[in-house]
Amino acid sequence: MGGGGQLTDAEEPISGRAAGVYTWEEVQSHCNQNDQWLVIDRKVYNITQWTKRHPGGIRVISHYAGENATEAFTAFHPDLKFVKKFLKPLQIGELAATEPSQDRNKNATIIQDFHTLRAQVESEGLFRARPLFFCLHLGHILLLEALAWLIIWVWGTSWTLTFLSAIMLATAQLQAGWLQHDFGHLSVFKKSSWNHLLHKFVIGHLKGASANWWNHRHFQHHAKPNIFSKDPDVNMLHIFVVGETQPVEYGIKKIKYMPYHHQHKYFFLVGPPLLIPVFFNIQIMQTMISRRQWVDLAWALSYYLRYLCCSIPMFGLFGSVVFISFIRILESHGFVWVTQMSHLPMDIDHEKNQDWLSMQLQATCNIKQSLFNDWFSGHLNFQIEHHLFPTMPRHNYHLVAPLVRALCEKHGIPYQVKTLWQGFADVFRSLKHSGDLWLDAYLHK
Repeated sequence: MGGGGQLTDAEEPISGRAAGVYTWEEVQSHCNQNDQWLVIDRKVYNITQWTKRHPGGIRVISHYAGENATEAFTAFHPDLKFVKKFLKPLQIGELAATEPSQDRNKNATIIQDFHTLRAQVESEGLFRARPLFFCLHLGHILLLEALAWLIIWVWGTSWTLTFLSAIMLATAQLQAGWLQHDFGHLSVFKKSSWNHLLHKFVIGHLKGASANWWNHRHFQHHAKPNIFSKDPDVNMLHIFVVGETQPVEYGIKKIKYMPYHHQHKYFFLVGPPLLIPVFFNIQIMQTMISRRQWVDLAWALSYYLRYLCCSIPMFGLFGSVVFISFIRILESHGFVWVTQMSHLPMDIDHEKNQDWLSMQLQATCNIKQSLFNDWFSGHLNFQIEHHLFPTMPRHNYHLVAPLVRALCEKHGIPYQVKTLWQGFADVFRSLKHSGDLWLDAYLHK
């Protein structure tokens, strides 16, 4: 959260002895679009009007309407004291003393143990970033881009050199994608404003995309990973069916937008090559224009202007369009495989109202650590640790991983670690399994 909102008379802040006292049943009844309450540290907040002004977007905060949002609130905001100032006008009361701190049947022991773990991690300084790490990462991106253009400027645009240049530029784009991810999660600088500025520079000027679009989409994924209607990353637009629940639901309803029993095959034609160059690019431009995000649009246009100035003298306008399309396709392959190998084979279902630790572990898995895996995936091979502590700088994931694994073992929560190739193969296997479930339901139920 952040910033202040206008309050109606009905939402006038109440504090102290005059504060309202509520049960979980009352809180949970306020969970529709026009009436939303949530709980943070046993205090009850009316966020109905605030959702429209929430910096992370309307949906991410609305996903916790009627729930205890304490763990999510703590995970997303690096400066809790500052942000809590903006909560005060929204507070309407607190939970009754007889009410448990947790909603529904969440495991209080798991929640307390994770809270203890987070306190330990904070005391050990694992949320402090090393600026040199990120400076070097930015430097190697800029170096890759410079060398890629230098190759074709000096030695010409033969097929071999053009292909080599495209590989280098696609690699730079992929690495810039991981770097903007760091700034977007506010995990580099202590001052949020610095993170926001560098985020716009990297995702806008280095990649031609939108920081606001990324924020509003990606934080939903973190808030409710692999949950239908809440995580946009599992909204497959009827092109794929995923998990074990959706395929059966589609099959029973005789929904057949695509031959889903062949989705593990056409995935290679539709998913990796088209996600970034087609779907994301169209969505980003539509979002910036429809929401009048002119600052983001200016940053994005600065990327395309720089690219055309570099490429048109060598390839002409048409050749430049073909060249950048090829670069985007290469980048998209890396992005899709890295992001999907940690999520697509995991549990994908409707809302289960789980605690933070259980929810994130069911939706994520890790890929074994190596220098290549760390670099290639932007340290998102530690997907579990990243989801549990999204504001933690990525160079500390390997330090917290043993502590997370021990906590999972204590509570019998599966902590999955795979090789890179197992992760890739499981994407294929999970799509085939979901397609088979759909076909069986479609034919027999």
